[in-house]
Amino acid sequence: MKLPRPTLQHFCGEKYFQHELPIDPSSLTRWRQRIGEEGVELLRAETVEVAKSDGVVKRQSLERVTVDTTVQEKAITYPTDAKLYARGIKNLTKLARQHGIPLRQSYARKAPEALLMVNRYAKAKQMKRKRRMTKRLKTYLGRVTRDIERKIDDAPVATQTAFQQPLHQANRLLAQTRKSKNKLLSWHAPEVE
Repeated sequence: MKLPRPTLQHFCGEKYFQHELPIDPSSLTRWRQRIGEEGVELLRAETVEVAKSDGVVKRQSLERVTVDTTVQEKAITYPTDAKLYARGIKNLTKLARQHGIPLRQSYARKAPEALLMVNRYAKAKQMKRKRRMTKRLKTYLGRVTRDIERKIDDAPVATQTAFQQPLHQANRLLAQTRKSKNKLLSWHAPEVE
């Protein structure tokens, strides 16, 4: 394991530059394994109690706890509207093809081309053109969504249940604005905040 940079060591409160690690990194893991799951939970509970008694943490801030873990990354990219619209079109048309629902127009070629143009216009700082292409992608998604909604009315129940979640996501995406609360930021992981 590498030593932290001198600036980071200074930021962490070191008075002198350290040339070697203070402890072996595996020591903490072994200690945690030795005290077991119950010991770790007891330590966490005691930490919270001390923080509450010292007034560092308020009771109100413990009502909802957001855990920031770096154990497993999610495949989340920066959520641009255009990218979400294109992903929605792609997923809905793929699902329609799997269930044998013929679409009037799938936008299989037009949606990726429009997404490419959105990114080109953004790079070239041509924001009016970028907004126009983003609006076009939103229109494509709305057309595909409405077409599927019309055609699954008389489809089997299994098909309707298969489309329930994706159509809900598409309608949520079409309805959201810049100031909306509870935005859809990822098509494949809608729970991401």
